[in-house]
Amino acid sequence: MKKIGIVVLVTVLASVATIAGYELLGLNKTKIVYQSSPEPAARYISAEPVANKSTQNLDFTFAAERTTPTVVHITSTIVQTYQAYDPFKDFFGDDFFRHFPSPQQSPRERRSQSSGSGVIISEDGYIVTNNHVVAGADDIKITLNNKETYTAELIGTDPSTDLALIKIDADGLSYLEMGNSDNVRVGEWVLAVGNPFNLESTVTAGIISATGRNINILKEQYSIESFIQTDAAVNPGNSGGALVNTDGVLVGINTAIATPTGSYAGYSFAVPVNIVRKVTEDIKKYGIVQRGFLGVIIKDVNGDLADELDLSVSSGVYVEELAEGGAAAEYGIEEGDVIVQIDGKNIKSSPELQESIGSKRPGDKVAVTVNRKGKNKTLSVTLRNKDGEAKIIEKSELPSTLALGIELESLSSEELAKYDVKQGVKVTEIKNGSIRKHTKMRDGFVITSIDGKDMKTPDDVNDFFKKKKEGAVMIEGFYPGTPGKTYYGFGLD
Repeated sequence: MKKIGIVVLVTVLASVATIAGYELLGLNKTKIVYQSSPEPAARYISAEPVANKSTQNLDFTFAAERTTPTVVHITSTIVQTYQAYDPFKDFFGDDFFRHFPSPQQSPRERRSQSSGSGVIISEDGYIVTNNHVVAGADDIKITLNNKETYTAELIGTDPSTDLALIKIDADGLSYLEMGNSDNVRVGEWVLAVGNPFNLESTVTAGIISATGRNINILKEQYSIESFIQTDAAVNPGNSGGALVNTDGVLVGINTAIATPTGSYAGYSFAVPVNIVRKVTEDIKKYGIVQRGFLGVIIKDVNGDLADELDLSVSSGVYVEELAEGGAAAEYGIEEGDVIVQIDGKNIKSSPELQESIGSKRPGDKVAVTVNRKGKNKTLSVTLRNKDGEAKIIEKSELPSTLALGIELESLSSEELAKYDVKQGVKVTEIKNGSIRKHTKMRDGFVITSIDGKDMKTPDDVNDFFKKKKEGAVMIEGFYPGTPGKTYYGFGLD
């Protein structure tokens, strides 16, 4: 009995200790620990927690159900050519043997694939995605949420915002409504919808953690980086997918992640939908993006710069220099001004200014508010294009090589001798345009004649297409290192 009594006593003491520890560690699920004051000891409140009003009854199902049918899976195929090893090349160092082709000289093809996402923005099949998802693609396959597949046509690209517009031949599609990215707020819930790691229709949630973020990822001369930053999980394959608010309205196109590993590490970045809307409208209407320019060289204002230059404001965009013949110089903006508003919207950084101006076209008027020596002054400025003209330039008005989608350079005298030709123009890069659309021409092709007319310089090619507006065209040329001539025929758009 004495032993039993000891066991009972030990058991009771152990139970009391366990309950006390359970309470002290906060493991009792009916108890919530709050530290809403600087008191050193925690306060234990025996009550159900009250949720913040902004998150009470939060439900993402409506936004997810509305968005997933509009997000597509994109597979891009790039065909690369390479020269097989030629045992007769430079045989004994004698160029004589170069004129005797061998079977190994035929070019071979290597196919590579990449995948991403896209967002349907109209019922007749227009889809927006990232430029880097489809750049250089010879074939673009689209898989809808219902598993139907299509071949897409590349309508246009804008590397400066990393956006592209493609189209499939379909009607009656579900599409996503575009919102207003000027209205997004830090702390607002958003969903990222896409196809990471080829996992179709994946939805992740997070909040907007910053706006107007520049991460120096775009290398174009006139790039616009004013990303929406979120902590919604985005991984490879999400590029080009939708960032939507809780109403299922598009606020951005997911584009990049900040990561040391290549996979999601906490932050992702999306192109604001106001830029998306403007770029896609321009490509559909004009064939190219119409970009307005203010004509200023700028830097961000911070406390150090404000002290150094004795500025009256500690945020905004400082005008270091004016472009000669630019809109800013003509309409009264001066060096030393601090731009603080565009059309009444506060401007605190260079990315915000680039986003505001980048959403405008040449010829648009904007109200630019500057702080000059402590006083605000609002000026009406008519924007210009990069050539200093306040007008829209149609695709048909561009140099012919831009409409064709090719970059050209003349052959040097050494190359003419090496290839044993009298004239030729080298294709250094093929972009979006008629050549990519209608032919299989590859970088490095040398154009020797068009419709039987000799081509010696890029100007010869431009002049030819300025005169010939319609009909069939036959391009003759060759690929260095490959025997024989190659011909490309197509009809002008």
